[in-house]
Amino acid sequence: MPWRGPEYDGEVPTLGWDVLDWISEYLIVPDGPAAGQPLELTREQAQFILNFYRVDPTFDGPAITGRSMVNARAVNRAIYCRPKGHGKSPLLGALAIVEAVGDVILDGWDADGEPVGRPWTSLGFKAKVQVLATSEDQTSNTWDPLLEMIRGSETLIDDYGLDPMETFVGGPRLRLEFATSAGDSREGGRPVFAVFDQTESWRSGNGGIRLAAAVRRNLTKTQGSSIESPNAFSPGDKSVAEASFKAHDLQVKQAAKPRSTSKVTILLDHREAPPETDIYDEKSLKKGLAVAYGDSADVNGGWVNLDRVVEDFWDPDSTVEDSRKFFLNQITEREDSWLSQLELNAVKDSSKVVAPGEAITLGFDGSRGRKKGVTDATALIACRVSDGHIFEPFPQSVWEQPTKWPRSQIWSPPRAEIIAAVDQAFRTWRVVGFYADPATWQSDVATWEAKYGPRLLAKATKANPIEWWMTGNRAGRVAPALKAYQDAVLNGEMTYDGGLYLTAHMLQAHTVVRNGAVIIDKEHPDSSKKIDAAIAAVLAWTARLDAISAGAMKKRKKRAPVKRLR
Repeated sequence: MPWRGPEYDGEVPTLGWDVLDWISEYLIVPDGPAAGQPLELTREQAQFILNFYRVDPTFDGPAITGRSMVNARAVNRAIYCRPKGHGKSPLLGALAIVEAVGDVILDGWDADGEPVGRPWTSLGFKAKVQVLATSEDQTSNTWDPLLEMIRGSETLIDDYGLDPMETFVGGPRLRLEFATSAGDSREGGRPVFAVFDQTESWRSGNGGIRLAAAVRRNLTKTQGSSIESPNAFSPGDKSVAEASFKAHDLQVKQAAKPRSTSKVTILLDHREAPPETDIYDEKSLKKGLAVAYGDSADVNGGWVNLDRVVEDFWDPDSTVEDSRKFFLNQITEREDSWLSQLELNAVKDSSKVVAPGEAITLGFDGSRGRKKGVTDATALIACRVSDGHIFEPFPQSVWEQPTKWPRSQIWSPPRAEIIAAVDQAFRTWRVVGFYADPATWQSDVATWEAKYGPRLLAKATKANPIEWWMTGNRAGRVAPALKAYQDAVLNGEMTYDGGLYLTAHMLQAHTVVRNGAVIIDKEHPDSSKKIDAAIAAVLAWTARLDAISAGAMKKRKKRAPVKRLR
C-alpha cells in the first residue's frame, strides 16, 4: 500500500524515526561527563535527522527492480552549519555508522502505510562510508568519536560484525574510512555516504574543491548522499561551504518559479545569532549565543558553557569578525565592507516574482578583456519600481571569467549574449529607466540610447538618457548614489532576491575614501572578487528613484475603447 498520508499539516514520510530508534539502541556517548551512557540526541539534532531521511511519498517500491535501483530519499546533500563546539562531529559520526549498517533506503510501505527501509548491503552494495577533510586533524573531529561509539558498544560490534581499527572499520561487505588526499585520487570510488568536515576551510589551494567534486561524482554512481559540517564561512573565500550555500539558494530560487518542476535536494540547516545581537552588551551577546548554540547551550539544557564562550568571544587575540563567525555562526565580512551579510539577510526575499509587463528599471556595468589579472564581470540587474525589489532578471545575468581560464589568455564576456539579454528585458517588462556605466561599452550604450531612450521616463541626461558614468572624477555624483542604495538596505526600504552573484558582489565591495568622498571598490585591481553586480544594482536603484520623480508611480490612464465604424 502507499504512504498513509499526513496526520498533521506539513508532515512528510521519513526513515528518520527508525534511524533515531537505532541510534538510541546501539550508540553511546563517546566522551565527556556522560561517556559510555546511551546516546540521547537533542530535539534539534533529531529534527535534522528526520529532515535528512525524508522520502518520496509517491514511491511505490521496491528499491530494486531487475538490475536497476531507485533511491527514494528526498535529500542527497545536506549542510549542517553550527558554531564551534556545538557537537556537530559526533552527530555526523553517528550517522556515518547508521549509513553503513542501518535501514536507510526506502523499499516501500508496510500494512499501516509507514515507510520500510533496507540497508545498503541488502541491495547488493558494499556499504563504503568516508569521513573526509583536507587534513588529518580535521578528520579526527568526526573519526575519533565514531571509533569510540563503535568500540563502546559490544552489542553493535556483535550484531553487525564490526572490526574497529585505528584507520578504518571493517565488517561484512562494509567499510568506514577517513581520507585527506587531493580530489583526483578520490576518483573511481563507490561510497554510499560521505562526511565533509569543516568545509568553510575547503578551498582550491588545499585540494578541498577537487575533493568535494570528486566524491560527489562518486556518490552519484550509488545514489548516495553526503553531509558537510561547516562553521560559518567567509564570503568571497570561494570555499566548498560558500558554494554549497549558493547551490541551495539556487535550487530554492528555481523551485519557486511558476510551473517549475525543480526539486530542492540540498538540505540547509543553519543556525545563527539574530542580527540585532549587540556584541558589546554581555546580556544581548549571551542571548544571541543561546540562539546560535540551540539545544547544545547550557541555558537550554545542553553541554556548552556560554559563560566560557563569552570569554573566548572577547579574547584579545581574536578579531570581531572571527568571533562572530565561530561563536555566533554569523556569515561575516571584513571591517570595511560596504554591506554585511546580516544587513543583506534582513532584506532578502527570494519568494517575490516580478511578472512580465511590470514596470522595472535596469542597471548595467560592463567589462572587456584585460591583459593581466582577472577580467571584471559584466552585470545586468533589475529593480521593480513599485516596491524597490532588486533582482537578477535572468538565470544568467552576471558574466564572470571562468575560474580555470588560463591566465595567459584574455577572456572577454559574451557580447552578443549580453546584448540579447538587454533586448529580452525590454520585451519582457516595461522598462522605465536604464542606467549603464559606458566604460568599454560606449558604442553599445549609444545603440541602446537610440533604440530605447525615447521610451524611458528616467534619463541620466537629456542628451544621453542611459549613459551614467561610475568612474573617473565623478565622486560628487557617484558617492550619493552609493549612499542612497546603502541607506535603502539599512532602512529596509528595498528587498532583493538573494541572487548568487549579486549577494557575493555586494559583500565583496569595500569602502574607500577618494577625493573626500566615500565610494566602493574591490580589494585590489587584479582581485577575482568582483563587485560589478553591486554597481549594476546601484544604477538600477538610482534609475528607480529618478523614474519615480518622473511619475512612474502614477496610475496609467486607460485608453478609451475605439469604436468600430460601420
